[in-house]
Amino acid sequence: MPASRLHLVRHGEVYNPARVLYGRLPDYYLSESGRQMARAAAEHIASFGRPVAELRCSPLERTQESAEPFTELFGLVPTLDARIIEPANVFEGKRMSRALRNPLNWRHLRRPSLPSWGEAYVSIAERMLAAMDERWHDADGGDVVFVSHQAPIWITHLSIAGLPLRHDPRTRRCALSSVTSFERVGDVWREVDYAEPAAEGIDLGAV
Repeated sequence: MPASRLHLVRHGEVYNPARVLYGRLPDYYLSESGRQMARAAAEHIASFGRPVAELRCSPLERTQESAEPFTELFGLVPTLDARIIEPANVFEGKRMSRALRNPLNWRHLRRPSLPSWGEAYVSIAERMLAAMDERWHDADGGDVVFVSHQAPIWITHLSIAGLPLRHDPRTRRCALSSVTSFERVGDVWREVDYAEPAAEGIDLGAV
C-alpha cells in the first residue's frame, strides 16, 4: 500500500568556520548544535505517533549524520539517494561576500531564473518529485522521511504549490532541521505541514 505522509527534513547546522558555500564538497559535518537539531527533527516526527516505513538521505555527510537520530528512534537503516542531493554550484568553496565582489564571477549571475550558477531549478524539481513519486508508491504503508537540503526542499515546495521556481535564495522558508510534510491524493501532491522543531542555528553554506 502507498505511504501515508512524506516528510522532507533539512539537515542540521554544519561546522563551517571558514563560512564558505560548501555545496557538494566532501568533509562538511554537523556541528554539535547541528546534531542536537537533527535529534529535534527526528523527535518531532516521532511525536506524531505514526509509523515510519522508510528513511532516505542524500549521500553527503551532513545528511547522513542528520539521519542518525531517525535510525535510533525508528530502527531504520537509511538508504542513500542521489536524487535528493544538494545541487552543484560554481561558487562551492568560496565565501559569497567575496566572490560576488569579483567581476570575473559576475557572468555566473547572468540568468538567475535558471539559475546560471548551478543546476537548473526545473532539473532539481524533476529529480525530487521522481524520488517522491517512487517511494510513495513503493512504501509499505506508514510515513517516508527524506533527509535533504534547503534548495531541493524549497524548490519542491514551489513546484507542488504551482509557484514560479525562480526565487531569491535569501527568501527561502526552509530552516535548519525543518520538516516540510506532504500527502498525495491520486496524482496530486499537497503540502500539509511545515515545522521548525530545532533551535535556530547558524545557516551558512547553503546553495
